[in-house]
Amino acid sequence: MVFHTVRMLQRGSHDPTTIIDGTNLWRATYTPHGAATIHIHDFTSPDTKIQCFGPGASWLRDRSQDLLGARDDMPTIDTPHSVVERASLRHRHFRFPRTDTPYHEIIPAILGQRVTAIEAFRQWRHLCLQFGAIAPGPHPHLRLPPDPEKLSQQPYFALHSFGIERRRAQTIVRASSQAHHFFDTSKWQLSHPSTATAHLTTYDGVGIWTAATAGSVAFGDPDALLVGDFHVKNNVVFALTGRPRGTDAEMIELLAPYSGHRGRVTKWLELDGWSAPKFGPRQRLQSIVHR
Repeated sequence: MVFHTVRMLQRGSHDPTTIIDGTNLWRATYTPHGAATIHIHDFTSPDTKIQCFGPGASWLRDRSQDLLGARDDMPTIDTPHSVVERASLRHRHFRFPRTDTPYHEIIPAILGQRVTAIEAFRQWRHLCLQFGAIAPGPHPHLRLPPDPEKLSQQPYFALHSFGIERRRAQTIVRASSQAHHFFDTSKWQLSHPSTATAHLTTYDGVGIWTAATAGSVAFGDPDALLVGDFHVKNNVVFALTGRPRGTDAEMIELLAPYSGHRGRVTKWLELDGWSAPKFGPRQRLQSIVHR
């Protein structure tokens, strides 16, 4: 189950900031004390070895176990639906990671708006390669997330070459210009994870879906629910009612008994293999010309 926790840190298998090599994790990020890299050797072992590099090494080392889900204290949850009960029994050892690096999580979450996951992952990779420096430490292919200062200075149309249209580009540039707020961990650490996630929606262009995507990892929020996601609502409705399509309102109603852990329940269902039937062709990638 630790593997599923670690995979949540990675935005696609080619994420240059987070590399999973077997049971070894490499992750580069920005901390309040500067850039840092962590290398967790054999994250499935209780005797794992941890190495950190860069100015923020001590800060990142102090949170090494949080990346593996140590802060996610799993309480007893009443499961009135038999499907949820079975999924919980099989996957109750799953834990949410917590990075305390909301800037690192919010940029790829913004990229995920309105496009397929494959396209968002590709754009994240290219932004990191273009605007992210080589990470501290010995890994030759590890990169930092996009430098917020460099990214904030870009006109929105400079991101068109990455396939990022005006709306998402402007939101990314704004978020980068406000990166100092994301690095102020005092406001996040004293807040309940769900409160911290909700606070992300106060930033212009960050809605419920984007906040939940970022908050589930940045703050380890087990209630982060992907309202507005095409697949999640259908998967939940299909698993709990048998109907292949549903609405966000229906999903919220079905998950009401699990308030505080709605994101956890959707993750259990995902791990248990629940997926609504697919109809029609895949979403086409749209041109950003004149957008």
